[in-house]
Parts: sequence; C-alpha cells; structure tokens
Amino acid sequence: MTLMDLRPETTQVPGTGPLVDIVIPVYNEASALADSVSTLRGYLCNHFPFTWRITIADNASTDTTWVIASTLALTLDGVRAIHLDKKGRGRALRTAWTDNDASIVAYMDVDLSTGLDALLPLIAPLVSGHSDVAIGSRLVPGSLVARGPRREFISRTYNAILRTVFGNGFKDAQCGFKAIRRDVADRLLPLVRDNEWFFDTELLLLAERNGLRVHEVPVTWIDDPDSRVEVAKTARDDLKGVARLANDFVRGRGTTDLGPATRPGLSAGVGAISIVAGFRRVRNWVCRPAR
Repeated sequence: MTLMDLRPETTQVPGTGPLVDIVIPVYNEASALADSVSTLRGYLCNHFPFTWRITIADNASTDTTWVIASTLALTLDGVRAIHLDKKGRGRALRTAWTDNDASIVAYMDVDLSTGLDALLPLIAPLVSGHSDVAIGSRLVPGSLVARGPRREFISRTYNAILRTVFGNGFKDAQCGFKAIRRDVADRLLPLVRDNEWFFDTELLLLAERNGLRVHEVPVTWIDDPDSRVEVAKTARDDLKGVARLANDFVRGRGTTDLGPATRPGLSAGVGAISIVAGFRRVRNWVCRPAR
C-alpha cells in the first residue's frame, strides 16, 4: 500500500497534536470535496472550541479528487491529505487514525449528511472521560432524518439483526459520524479485521465486547441522493461480516486489555460540560486549526 501524506515534516510528540482530527474518507468525490471541506472548516473556525485538524483520506480515486485534496492541504491551515492506492473506507480510517497525534480521532462523510451542530455533543463525552466511543445516531429520540423508504427499511432491519445476534446497546451502527479516543483506537484497531463498510459495525461491537462506553448522539440527517454507496452490495457484505464476527465471538476472539477513560488534552478538574457552557457565552472565537 502506498501512502502519500502532505503533513509538514515535523516529528510527532505525544500530546502536541490537535485535540480532534476529523477524517473525511473520499472516493471519486471531486465535485463535492472542496465545498464540503470549506463548509466544515468554516464551522470549526466559528463554532468549535477545541483545536482541530481535517484529514482528507483519498481511497484510490480515479478522478481529480486527489489533485483537489492535495491543493486544499497545501493552501488551507489545519487541513492535510493522504492518498491510498487501494479502496476501502475502513482501510482509509485505519490508516488515518493509526499513528495519529490527536487525542481524539473522528470521521464524517464527505456529503455532510449529518448536521454539524452534532459535532460538539459528539466530542464532549470523550473530552470529559464520560465515554470511550461516540457515534451519531438516526435511530434514537431527538434525531431528524430525511431519507427514502428503501434505505430506512434496510438500516432498521440491519440494526435489528445486530441486536438479535449480539445484543448490543447502540441503535445505529452505520451513521457516518463517529469519534473515538485515540488511545482506545490504538488498542482496538488491531482487532478489527474488516477494511470496507463493515468496519464501523465491527469497531462498535468490539468496543462493547471489551467493556467500552459507547455514547449515542441524535443527529439531523439528510440523505445524499448522489451517494457513492452501493446499498445492495454493502448490505450483503455487512451480513457476511455479521456471520464472521459472530463466529469470532463464539470462539472467544476479539478481546484486549483496555484501560479506563481519561480526559484527553485537558488538565484535571476541567470538565467538558463547563467548557461547553463557557463556550456558549463567547461570541468571537478565532479559527483554531492545529499548526
């Protein structure tokens, strides 16, 4: 696998990176990428109180996606780009999250189907130490979802199958809006075998199997009719993943030694709730990308 990375050539020192690295995995998204990164970056500059970085992870695109991604990384503070020579959303996230200097690693879909107002509620429980993993959910009270009946049926059926097979506590495995403490990701990712669309589900089920706390955040979701996801193929692959992971669990695989949550990047006694409350009283935030 070839990896091209446009990060400045500096030595990574633990604790010196941004608090949050938001990964956007892309495949042939030349038409949407620049506008989406601009929208996300503008939101982070004006509404997000923690230091951040945006990582564009190009999954072997065959259009001009990589050209656009590399240009954005060279011209915008707080944006980097990596290029993989093999497709796979899970592979892209694994690559971008591994050896990362951020305290929290996250991802969202390039179409920004999830409303960005859910970003701070997603990150805050990880900052405070309340949770180890946080996920956006379209299937919990408070969520607002606009999508076609076919996708709604497939999503609800798939998540019902998961609860029947695994008895998991989370409601929505597939929402493209997730975050995890990096120290937890470092120990959990080696257990995740899938590199495609089942990656999310496997990560969450392994997290619960290892006693980690998964926090669900209701989101506003507007489905993208131009999504690159092949729904039928993805559904079949996901069901194969369910069967494989169930067999792994029966055989006792999928456990690791994971310690209790810490409060990444914050001094003792400073809670996320107080930070968020204070942030809401501040009117003129400056852009805070990682340098």
